[in-house]
Amino acid sequence: MSKAVRVRFAPSPTGYLHVGSIRSALFNWLWARHNDGTFVLRVEDTDRARLVDGALAQIVASLDALGITPDEGPSQGGSYGPYLQSERLEVYNGHADKLVQSGALYPCWCSPERLTALREQAQAAGVAFKYDRHCLTPAHQKSLDEPHVLRFMIPKVPLVVGWDDAVRGHLEFKTTELDDFVAIKADSYPTYHFANVVDDYEMKISHVMRADEWIPSTPKHLLLFAAFGWDAPVYAHLPAVLGPTGNKKLSKRDGAQSVQEYIDEGYLPEALRSFLASLGWNDGTTQEVYSTPELIENFTLDRIQKSPAKFDKERLTWMNGLLIRQLPLAKLNQRCEPFWPAAASAYPASYRESVLALVQERLKTLNELPELTDFFFEDPKLDKNVLTKNLEPEIAKQALEQIIVVLPDHWSESTLEAAIRPLVDQLGLKAGILFGIIRVSITGRTAAPGLFETLFVLGQEASKRRLQAALTVLTP
Repeated sequence: MSKAVRVRFAPSPTGYLHVGSIRSALFNWLWARHNDGTFVLRVEDTDRARLVDGALAQIVASLDALGITPDEGPSQGGSYGPYLQSERLEVYNGHADKLVQSGALYPCWCSPERLTALREQAQAAGVAFKYDRHCLTPAHQKSLDEPHVLRFMIPKVPLVVGWDDAVRGHLEFKTTELDDFVAIKADSYPTYHFANVVDDYEMKISHVMRADEWIPSTPKHLLLFAAFGWDAPVYAHLPAVLGPTGNKKLSKRDGAQSVQEYIDEGYLPEALRSFLASLGWNDGTTQEVYSTPELIENFTLDRIQKSPAKFDKERLTWMNGLLIRQLPLAKLNQRCEPFWPAAASAYPASYRESVLALVQERLKTLNELPELTDFFFEDPKLDKNVLTKNLEPEIAKQALEQIIVVLPDHWSESTLEAAIRPLVDQLGLKAGILFGIIRVSITGRTAAPGLFETLFVLGQEASKRRLQAALTVLTP
């Protein structure tokens, strides 16, 4: 690398971060970590009309939840702050003055009504709207004390603006396709185009990784860099994230939700990182799930794909379940703390860990925990019809009586199996039938973890109490 890698994630606090934005943040963070560089959070809050209360806090919380905390930003500080664009107006105005003096920026007093009429005329004619430079005519110029914007003058001589995109390869646009865009608005706030160029220069950003929807804007940014006499960063435009069908933009129904919603649903941060990294990137192997150190080591720009990525929540869920199964039990128990059923709080952590050991292989998301474990913490409500689904009531009653009698004093999985399994032959019942009535009696459901493991974890007292309660239900 010819210079230090400094990348930025620059969201607008106008709502929660969607999957595409979070993926962009992750790619920037991985590139910084891969190169021992710096990951900057810069907040583009100059569109004051669209700001949403609490959005900035949500953005910061989302990054923290995924473990991709910035090195510099509003909370961390840094040598190139402030990192809120609304606090950098003097910087923008100073640079704007330079371009006004050079003639690259000029004032425009056109009313919104006139501009709307021009856009409607262009639409009716089937051509792209381009400002007609009305205000460059002396007869239409007004006092600078009157409300006005500053527009960037696209060079009159037709030029080709091109760049070597780190993902797309060589791209170019003709200046005849570009409009004299607004750089400074009437409220003295900069537009995105102007502010992001100034900030990328001032903050020494080396690489700009952003969504491919910004490709048509890049020529404007390159012309601004040229007008200032600055070197532009390396651009890498990332592929779009589509819904699972691959034919439309990702929607809320498909999984376009906030990071916190995924965390609340029981997805692990490392699963989200690995899954998001796979949306438009691979290292050329068949590996599907990556640890974060593996992502950092292998992440390079040349492995980012050009084609759109398809979001598949089922694949995310599969990946999440795989990583849940790989977690050491003690660590998984810590992660599960917010997800246990309410009644679990009355039980010691060691008991909860024993319960968790029985369901770890079945967990796909942590929020499945209450459904899979609630009977370990509260006696189930027993249904006579379920208890006698495969047996006549009298036979079921006799079986339960025998089961209660043979329960061992020394309580372990092996002694329980040694005591109960012989009843299969003694009672002339299939093992599945006999074990089924025990399972329903102690859990209230027909599907649960292994019978003898469940009896052992429940303990002698609770198991006998529940079997006796089932017998009572069957006793007329």
